Amino acid sequence: MNRTTLSLIAGVTALAAVTGFAALSAPDGDPGADATAKAAAQLPVERTSLLCPAPSTSDLAETSYTSFTPVTKGTESGGKAELQAAAEASADGSDPGGDKGEDDGKSGKDKTQKPVLTPKEPGKPVTGDTSGSEAPALVGTADGRFAPGWTVQETTEVAAGTGRGLQGVNCAAPDTSFWFPGASTAADRTDYVHLTNPDDSAAVVDVELYGKDGTLQSPVGEGITVQPHSSEPVLLSTLTDEEQTNLTVHVNVRSGRVGASVQALDDKLGGDWLAASTDPSGSLVLPGIPKDATSVRLVAFTPGDEDADLKVRLASPSGLITPAGHETVHVKGGMTTAVDLGDVTRGEAGSLVLTPTDRSVPVVAALRVVRGKGDKQETAFIPATRPVGTRATSADNSAKGSTLSLTAPGRAATVKVTASAGSEGGTPVSKTYTIKAGTTQDIEPPAPGGLKGTYALTVEPVSGGPVYGARTLAANESGVPAFTVQTLPDDRGTVAVPEADEDLSVLQK
Repeated sequence: MNRTTLSLIAGVTALAAVTGFAALSAPDGDPGADATAKAAAQLPVERTSLLCPAPSTSDLAETSYTSFTPVTKGTESGGKAELQAAAEASADGSDPGGDKGEDDGKSGKDKTQKPVLTPKEPGKPVTGDTSGSEAPALVGTADGRFAPGWTVQETTEVAAGTGRGLQGVNCAAPDTSFWFPGASTAADRTDYVHLTNPDDSAAVVDVELYGKDGTLQSPVGEGITVQPHSSEPVLLSTLTDEEQTNLTVHVNVRSGRVGASVQALDDKLGGDWLAASTDPSGSLVLPGIPKDATSVRLVAFTPGDEDADLKVRLASPSGLITPAGHETVHVKGGMTTAVDLGDVTRGEAGSLVLTPTDRSVPVVAALRVVRGKGDKQETAFIPATRPVGTRATSADNSAKGSTLSLTAPGRAATVKVTASAGSEGGTPVSKTYTIKAGTTQDIEPPAPGGLKGTYALTVEPVSGGPVYGARTLAANESGVPAFTVQTLPDDRGTVAVPEADEDLSVLQK
């Protein structure tokens, strides 16, 4: 293959990594599917970006960051990854990087301090810690061999106060649209949507709120400016006078790109990060409900005007079952619907599977999950997610407290789970598991031999149907069953690049 062809492929690959574009397989029955598959090569992405929200406003917060890139075949030897502190946006919208009255000719980006984390090599996690309420949002980039599958986990322990417990979030790629069913402006909740801009120009964002009766009018949520290389936390209760227990938040970016996450803090039930639901779809999977969940609430929303009728099933260890009294859910167009499912798992591993009863209407959804009783309760959220796909990665696992939940809602599937080397030492270990059709299996993940520090898990389907996954971190904090759940969508470490049909060497003349 000549140099020009390689350059074209590299350009398309880099574009896919930066913009989030990915190739989708052709549907069954498409006569061009085989030809398309033969014409496209799966190549590692060459550059990617991740954004981590500011972890906490509590002085009692202790936060750890874990960065990991799995080893990917076909990458070159060069490249690097690093996470740097984002500037805090000022209230008047002035340059977030400079002091008033002082001009040294440097932008906020130029003044950024040394990287918070700089991984040394793929296949081995690197960790960093911070404490208190001053920890900033982070802007990260990775290229070369560090880009494919790069994953960063932010985990925070808050000892007391609103949102006490364990909070975790996967740092996310920038995008232009995010859906968050499960947010709230109720009196006992303090919910922020964190907006982080990685680029050199300002981003303009609309934050739209949808309640049980439809759109909540919010002029102050329109046209929010997020300065370059800065982060802006927006308190949802300042966008509306209405107190609503269940809301859907839509972050719609008019210009630029942002990373977005919702931090949901409860006065009595702890709190956690609410990651974005997967794109609106007629069928959804919400994996990894802890088997000892005492309360599960489904929050769903359909962006269009049409109503959606969904069949509700639980993928249990023994197969798909229909929860008694919750066989279906009706979601009115443009309105947020919430259904309390109680202790739906009844002591067994489970994942929720939503499918249309008749006509398919795109929906977004998330679960609010509670563990514990009385004043010893803790909350986490599980959004609908994409399947594992080619490979999914979970960082920040320790010898105890990690549970891997895998679901095969359709056909049975075989997956390989690999535990990486530890951040301070250890030998990688792989194990293969078979997930029966329609079931969820909770797995105590393999740990590296001679583990020291934390380690990462990668999940790779080997055969069978689509697999969905989630990882739960749990810890007992003064009798509170603290926990956080992160789903495991495809890490988008590779992209399908069409091969050139013609010799383009003439273009070099």
